Amino acid sequence: MPLSMLFGILVLMLILSAFFAGSETALMSLNRYRLRHLIKLKHTGAIKAHQLLQRPDRLLSLVLLGNIFINNFAASLATVIAIKLYSDEESIIAIATGVLTIAMLIFSEVTPKTLAAIKPELLAFPAAWIYIPLLKIFYPVVWFVNLFVNLLLRMVGVDVKKGNHDSLNKEELKSIITEAENFMPSRYQKMLLGILDLESATVEDIMTPRNEIVGIDLEESIEEIITRIKSSPHTQLAVYKKSIDRVVGFLHLRKVLVLVNQPNFDKQAIINLLSKPSFIPENTPVHVQMLRFKSEKIRIGLVVDEYGDVQGLVTLDDLLQEIVGELITDDVTVRKQNDGSYLVDANITVRELNRMMQWSLPTEGPKTLNGLIIEFMETIPESGTGIKLHGHPLEILKTDESAVKLVKFLPGK
Repeated sequence: MPLSMLFGILVLMLILSAFFAGSETALMSLNRYRLRHLIKLKHTGAIKAHQLLQRPDRLLSLVLLGNIFINNFAASLATVIAIKLYSDEESIIAIATGVLTIAMLIFSEVTPKTLAAIKPELLAFPAAWIYIPLLKIFYPVVWFVNLFVNLLLRMVGVDVKKGNHDSLNKEELKSIITEAENFMPSRYQKMLLGILDLESATVEDIMTPRNEIVGIDLEESIEEIITRIKSSPHTQLAVYKKSIDRVVGFLHLRKVLVLVNQPNFDKQAIINLLSKPSFIPENTPVHVQMLRFKSEKIRIGLVVDEYGDVQGLVTLDDLLQEIVGELITDDVTVRKQNDGSYLVDANITVRELNRMMQWSLPTEGPKTLNGLIIEFMETIPESGTGIKLHGHPLEILKTDESAVKLVKFLPGK
């Protein structure tokens, strides 16, 4: 056989080796979720690639069978060519082996595999058309190889027949959504993250604390009650006697505002307009309470602890805000400064701060940043105090006798 033909066959072997090496990397690098999307769109290349990936043991056996055969054949050809060219040189075989190794490394391994890793679909889908018939032709050989391979894998507790069923847990899905900033506005990212957090959030995490509940005390004078009704920014108010633990019901301002200017308006008129109060256990999951609000056709309830004492108040708007966040509120709890620091209202919930800043402050204990700081320091700090809260440096800017009011998170972590 002439040298020109031998060189031609050797180049062909390098090309085939590049095909097997690149297609192997491409098929294994395919995004499984994009692959499923393309299958729904009836993409034939994606369908065939999916068929191959259902049994990766067979695919790898076929690819390596072809690649090893071609590499060995190429090595033999290089030896023959070297002997024909320099039959009197004893070291020529070693030199030919070294040159072939460098050539195969560059042209048949690194280059095609790098291309496949960057653009897997470019090589994987055309290769799938070739591998499907090749697998049928060489199935007896592949089956024989896999017989021993599967036996060895079973010895270490791996069953290849179960396949590789890709699934994502909640934290992995949250990471994907967080990294999708180029495909969706940040406010939609926060909505999706809020939906994923619904299952783990309870009404205690998002409720208005007991000391911030705005209501009507029936022990007050009628004039004070009317003033409170007219100045209230809320549509519903809790009505109680002396203490919020002795709640009577909820008053909808739309019903009462048309009556407050009448001369015979009194406390009994208020009582007649009250709706029955709804009590919610503090550990009730947010998504469960949303369904309860919907089924009972109510929008507000009081959160109680195991002793029946009122701990806070939660509304349907609070539950929706857990999902849509800043779309329905004017966010002033976190303000970014020019130096990269953040001024944060210490009344913000830890969950909301985590979601806004993409942090992972603990949520199992205190529900607000104020509570988290006090628990961490075991005292109410003075203004100007600096601490490192779970890896985040901050400075206490404003406090009062009972709570931290304003903090400054310093740039960086």
